[in-house]
Amino acid sequence: MSRRCELTGKAVMTGNNVSHANNKTRRRFLPNLVNVTLMSETLNQRIRLRVSAAALRTVEHRGGLDAFLLKEKEGNLSSKAALMRRQISKKMAEAEAA
Repeated sequence: MSRRCELTGKAVMTGNNVSHANNKTRRRFLPNLVNVTLMSETLNQRIRLRVSAAALRTVEHRGGLDAFLLKEKEGNLSSKAALMRRQISKKMAEAEAA
């Protein structure tokens, strides 16, 4: 399983540990990923995702999972989240037409 947020795409970054003697050794900065279950009001179902803690705050700020997915570009989302985005937009279009 890759260390990548399924909503924002945040991934592992690399850098240096720098000692007091200015010795540099390579290190990895891992994202703070958590397994969560988010509710989609439009689809009326729960979705299990592996997202970063920052993405959870962003989802809450934008007004829920549906609003977040509709506002985010599809290229930034995982395949699972992109599929959810298409389903939500299709369902909203059907509801608007009816």
